[in-house]
Amino acid sequence: MLICALGWSLGGICIKMISWNPLVIIGFRSLIAGAMLFAYMKKSRMRFVINKYSIIIGVALSSTMALYVFANKMTTAANAIVIQYTCPVWVLLISAMVFRKRVNKVDAAVVVICVLGIALFFFDQITPGNMLGNLIALASGVGLAIVMVTNGVAKDSEVQYSGLVLGQVLACLFGLTGLTQGGFSPQPTEILFIFVLGIVQMGMPYLLYPYAAKRLKPLACSLIGMLEPIANPIWVAIFYGEVPGIYAFAGGMVIIVTTSIWMIWQSRHPELQ
Repeated sequence: MLICALGWSLGGICIKMISWNPLVIIGFRSLIAGAMLFAYMKKSRMRFVINKYSIIIGVALSSTMALYVFANKMTTAANAIVIQYTCPVWVLLISAMVFRKRVNKVDAAVVVICVLGIALFFFDQITPGNMLGNLIALASGVGLAIVMVTNGVAKDSEVQYSGLVLGQVLACLFGLTGLTQGGFSPQPTEILFIFVLGIVQMGMPYLLYPYAAKRLKPLACSLIGMLEPIANPIWVAIFYGEVPGIYAFAGGMVIIVTTSIWMIWQSRHPELQ
């Protein structure tokens, strides 16, 4: 789980270090990651399943990945990853609206606090590009929540992996349209970073996470996973020199701390879920 979190955290710095059109980054990253996932399915003799759940997972995942890359290019890496990490709040709201799950007072308080945390990002470095990047990151978090909710409903590993592969295929096809826009002249270091994105940041964590999830409690996975939004902006600050503003830092702390406390509270009060 620690390897997964550290792998995911490399997304911000790798995307920042690649000068390509965001579409091209999306396309090649998903081409590499999709090939890894498909090879794993074949090796494990899993069937590739197309049904409503795998399609929803695929469409939502491809949208999430594309939106995250665009957000990284338009706002700070810290903003992009921490705003996306409001995903548990959107999971709660989707579950309440679609599946009529009861929302208790603690859940409602968490939603309000996280929304206030998100608001702080929009007081920081106000420019049209950053503002749009923050909104795109928010949409990425909603897309990720749809993936998580649908995975929970499907419960079938073949359907889940099929959705993951389908998501990579859709993102690849969408992203590689960027090659038609011209101006693509990859440098050796950029090729290295795209392979890091495809293998280390995307492919490997997807293969390792199910192994970890079967052997750890959900709370442990969630809390170790919180290392991603913490480490992501640290790598970018060290190797790219991009430092989030004070409002973004405060908003990030509000979201990360609130979400962590909420997850611990949920684990101790399962009867209220």
